[in-house]
Amino acid sequence: MDGVGTGSIINVTIERNHDEERRKREEFMRLQDKILAQFSKEPEMPSISLKSVTQTSAIIGWKPLALNSTELKGIDVYRNNQKISLPVPLTATSAKLSGLDMSHDYEVFIVLRTSAGRYESNRIKFTTHSLDNLTGINVSFGHLSNPNEAAYLVQLLRRIGAKYTEELSTDNTHLICTFGSGPKYEKAQEWNIPCVSPEFLKACENNGRIMPSHSYYVGSGAW
Repeated sequence: MDGVGTGSIINVTIERNHDEERRKREEFMRLQDKILAQFSKEPEMPSISLKSVTQTSAIIGWKPLALNSTELKGIDVYRNNQKISLPVPLTATSAKLSGLDMSHDYEVFIVLRTSAGRYESNRIKFTTHSLDNLTGINVSFGHLSNPNEAAYLVQLLRRIGAKYTEELSTDNTHLICTFGSGPKYEKAQEWNIPCVSPEFLKACENNGRIMPSHSYYVGSGAW
């Protein structure tokens, strides 16, 4: 300090800075609010929709779950207010309900079990198809002995109001093939998708109703 030397007497005054204390306190509270908002936000309610329906099955789907800061412990599927035994992976965005009765009304919803509690989705209603409704057929093509037959089968599917996909997924109802081999066939076996010959589709069209898959099964290595 200028002019201070041996023998100088210095007066020191200590004052409480109320303005700075208030600023620091407000800054701390804003940080607390930010942390609370980030780590205590509840999950968003799941919303399900009907992806497809057949005579004996239905597929429901939902968007990726927004869990925020909570932990997902399980996904339960309810059919007509009864919880069903259907394992659903935590990362899944769809579930397939099998073993349904034909021409029957159903109401379905899911429940998320989380670290913050249970969260129920919306409820959807649908009616399974009758035998003569072929619009639920959704096939993919595997190895065919006559590759040119695929074009004919596509036209057949259009005539009966059914669908097909290039890639095989769990949404498909059947794999149409004459060879019981290849990546699609192996996936179909893993996903329990019936692997049937082209005669299955022809029989469905000729009879005007869904035919039993087992009569047209293609086994491993079949030609």
